[in-house]
This record gives sequence, C-alpha cells and structure tokens, in this order.
Amino acid sequence: MKKIAFYGKGGIGKSTTTSNLSAALSTMGFKVMQIGCDPKADSTKNLMRGRAIPTVLDTMKTKKADITLADIVFAGYNGVLCVEAGGPTPGIGCAGRGIITAFEKLAELKAFDYFTPDIVIYDVLGDVVCGGFAMPIREGYAEDVYIVTSGEMMSLYAASNISSAIRQFSGRGYARLRGLVLNAKNVDSEKELVAKAAQEIGTQIVQYIPRDAHVQQAENAGCTVVEAFGESDMSKVYRELAEKISS
Repeated sequence: MKKIAFYGKGGIGKSTTTSNLSAALSTMGFKVMQIGCDPKADSTKNLMRGRAIPTVLDTMKTKKADITLADIVFAGYNGVLCVEAGGPTPGIGCAGRGIITAFEKLAELKAFDYFTPDIVIYDVLGDVVCGGFAMPIREGYAEDVYIVTSGEMMSLYAASNISSAIRQFSGRGYARLRGLVLNAKNVDSEKELVAKAAQEIGTQIVQYIPRDAHVQQAENAGCTVVEAFGESDMSKVYRELAEKISS
C-alpha cells in the first residue's frame, strides 16, 4: 500500500489536484482511498458528484456508539473510497485534534485492512503544520509528501514551512518530501520562481499544472476533469501526475 500526503496553503487548489489525481489513478486500475484532512470537509466533493459526505467527527458526535465503516467511508467516482475527517464547530475546539481523533477511529475500525487500498492519499491543510495536521507525516501514515504551490509569495512561504516540518520528522524514518506540484496562477515568471524555491528547500518540481477552463467547468458540475473531460489535455496532465506518483 502506497501512502501519500498532499500539503499546501489553503486555496491553492490542493483538493482539486488530489481529487483529480485519485480519479486518474482509479482509471489506471488502482484502488484508491482519499482522506480529507481539512475542517471544511470538501476534499472529496468532486469525487461524489458535488455531494458532501458525513465527516468522521460529525458521525462520532451524532451516533456516538456502534459506528461502522459504512458510516464514514463512501464510494465515489470509479470506486474511489472517500473519507472526510471533519473538524470542530468554528470557534470551539482544535481542528488538529479533530484529525487525530478521526485517524484513531479509522485505525480502530481497521479501515485499511478491510478495504485494502493500493494507494491512500491524505489531503491536508498546510497553512499551519501543528501537531494534528502534521500527523500524516509524523505517525507513519504517509510515506511520501508532495506540496502543492503556485508562484504566489504566501503559497511559497507555506511550502517552505511545510518542508521544514517534513525535515524535522524525516530523520526519524517518517515521510519524505518528494517534490512540489506547481498549480499555476499565471504569476509573472512563475515557473522560475517555483524552481528557485524548490532548489532552496532541496527538492524539485514534479508536475506543472496549467490554468485551464475545464477545471472550473468540471467543478461546476460537481466532477473532476478526469470524469467530465476525460479526453482533454487537462485530464492528460493529471494522468501524467498519476503515472509519476504511482511508479
């Protein structure tokens, strides 16, 4: 089982990237599980035709006992297994702690043993890498980490912070930074800016994802580009990323 975490600043297009990646991997024959680790709980909506699925935390609050995997794991596009950790009520509680609680519940229910996915993808908010949000890289959940960024200053700043957190744990045998995914925002000299940042943090650009109208059109329909426009050039970009990550 290959375990991958995607980090990145909020609003950078990380969930769009991961859901299209999951969809592309599924069309290659892989059994994929995507776990959203953001309190907004919107990581998997484009794999679920725009439908918001019950989060692990909300289910634990409402059902309290006798929770089963069927309550928190849902089959989306092409069989991709979708999970949303969820978060606390805004202003109350710690979102990072919410992720820890959700992971503990999945472990308790032996989700990986039951579903036996080939690839697990964690979609993690990366503005602040606190204990809970760092869990995928510090507790052995993920082996490989990719950071989604653009050429915007705050996005690159977040990428630098995330890479520092990964280095803190990599020496203990935990997850390794595999590279940056450049999700273009059409910033001036964007490729050069991100290439320089990659060099400074000791990594590489794994994939360039251009801006493309198909992305918004697919999301408006509650789909991934891979599902809605499978033969488009943009779909091929996500398939290319899937091939690199799965090899």
